[in-house]
Amino acid sequence: MTRNVLREMASRLRGLLTFEDWVYLLSLLAPLFLYNVALKVVRITTQLNIPGPLGFADQLRSDVFFNLGYAALWIGLFAIVRGRLGRTALLALFHLSCLLLPVLTTAAHFYYKTTGSTLDYSLIILTLTSFEEIQGVIASEVTGLHWALLSAVLFYSIAGPAMITRLASGDWHVPVWTEGAPAERGALRTALATCFAAGAFVLVSTLPSATGVGNYFARDAIVNMVLNEVATARIEEPLVVSSVSVEDLPTDTRLVATPRAQKRNVVLVFLESVRARSATPYNPELETTPFLDELAKDSLMAQNAYAVVPHTSKSMVAAHCGVEPPLDTKMTESEPDAIPARCLPDLLKEQGYRTVFFQSATENFERRRALVENFGYEEFYPLESMDTEGYDQVNYFGYEDDIMLEPSRRWLKENGDGPFMATYLTVTSHHDYNVPPDFETEKFSDKELVNKYQNTVHYQDAFLEKLFRQYRELGLYDETIFVVMADHGEGFGEHGLYQHDNTIYNEGIKIPLLFHDPRRFEGGEVVETPVQNLVVLPTVVDLLGYRIEGGEYRGRSLLDPLEPKPLKVSCWVENRCLALIDGDEKYIYHFGHREQEYFDLSEDPLEKNNVIGRQREERIDRLRNELLFWEAYVRAMYEQHMISLREETTATPMETTAAE
Repeated sequence: MTRNVLREMASRLRGLLTFEDWVYLLSLLAPLFLYNVALKVVRITTQLNIPGPLGFADQLRSDVFFNLGYAALWIGLFAIVRGRLGRTALLALFHLSCLLLPVLTTAAHFYYKTTGSTLDYSLIILTLTSFEEIQGVIASEVTGLHWALLSAVLFYSIAGPAMITRLASGDWHVPVWTEGAPAERGALRTALATCFAAGAFVLVSTLPSATGVGNYFARDAIVNMVLNEVATARIEEPLVVSSVSVEDLPTDTRLVATPRAQKRNVVLVFLESVRARSATPYNPELETTPFLDELAKDSLMAQNAYAVVPHTSKSMVAAHCGVEPPLDTKMTESEPDAIPARCLPDLLKEQGYRTVFFQSATENFERRRALVENFGYEEFYPLESMDTEGYDQVNYFGYEDDIMLEPSRRWLKENGDGPFMATYLTVTSHHDYNVPPDFETEKFSDKELVNKYQNTVHYQDAFLEKLFRQYRELGLYDETIFVVMADHGEGFGEHGLYQHDNTIYNEGIKIPLLFHDPRRFEGGEVVETPVQNLVVLPTVVDLLGYRIEGGEYRGRSLLDPLEPKPLKVSCWVENRCLALIDGDEKYIYHFGHREQEYFDLSEDPLEKNNVIGRQREERIDRLRNELLFWEAYVRAMYEQHMISLREETTATPMETTAAE
């Protein structure tokens, strides 16, 4: 009986399309199916923990069913549409879709292999809208083999089906018209059933993992992109927006001198991608940063400092402006007047300070010039303004950090007679971790990639020493307060993640942070209380002897007695992950992409033992809601600020008229 049913089904399928149509469609759909599934097999077999047969099938299930559904949909559509005009339009869509699908799945595959993260819709949009800025990043990861593979896929997607059909049937055939239209009633029912089957296959592909593996990995890449946009837990927006008052935002703050106020210079140094465990003051067994270690002995050091978001532009917002950065990939922070706070350079300019920002990276990356202007800097010196002769390029958007030393010296000679704020952003430790050829490397790790990275950290320490020497030689050292920090950390597969944007574990978010004042902290002071880089602005203001009026910032000065409070951290990519750090305990919410995690950092500082199962469900629900509320609050902060700016712009002409 089963054999008869199968024969009947096969007969009906044969009646859907002509032989040539079947050959044409399957010659593209079958290789596409095998290609997409093969990419997933590679990802599964190269994980840290390769699953058993059941886990393997579970992690492959979504890709198999999605691609079966994709193939069934096109077969059903070609069976339904019979006219020449309709078939022509359908054929164009078919080829376009079969071009787009392998491009997306290939991009998702290599993005995962490079970062350990899945590719999201927001990242695709960012790539398309900012391609000129990030093409160097892409070029660094794409080899000649990748381009050859992509070219072959594109060529076959366009010409392959016609060539295969010619070989199989002896005649050139393109399925733009089928004799005998419209389709017979039985064939039409079968075609509709095929389309319904396609929907069922896709629906099965969206189901969560049955073996506990993270859904972000188990699901097909395309399915994951869609679900991540439409099925993400959020707190009700009206509830949060109503709790955000524009009057409470620090947009009208000012500095007021206290009796101990002194107009001393301020220098911020952002060390690119330096995680705390890779810096000697935080890991004495690793001698990557001997100068920073000596500096820490006479500095105020935050022992447990965290970035709010492990991404450079976001981290700089937190440090400069004392508020959380926008939790998005749209570079909102670079929009005109988008930051709902007055930032440190802007505050100091009112006190007669000159302000300057140096970076050894190109100004085009992430609209850095616009961001620096938002902070309030008067002068900006990116890579394009510097003489590159004699210096080496170390990655896809920057040169070795020593290139900043001569422009810095010239600027300091011209402006060092008055109070100033100068900031330096390094780039050498950014992926793909290269030092200049003449820099003497050492062996810090047996792992090649980690060792390359540790040597870039070692190089940055040498740059830092040269920068401090420059201030001493120019007689500016004693009159300057220095803040040395990293923008974020860096991951090397400790939790299956690489680089930083979505590495919410401590290797990605725990950073060096110290305040060096030649007039105080002799013998060093250490703050054990967990803090974030939100403390930079209020601590600098406090060190200068000013107080802040007109509003409150989200961080507090490290000079004040600190009461421990929960810290909130977000991944760079929206709806990817949030973390709450409360003393030695850390909770991570992955929006369903991974299992929720809970770590006891006092016993498990490397976050290897997830003890979520020991926590009460009510407590985890409360922590998750607290994080979602915080995320929504930060989003509402920026939205309300922009609304207030638009209202001010609209109201100004009317107010002027009324006054006249």
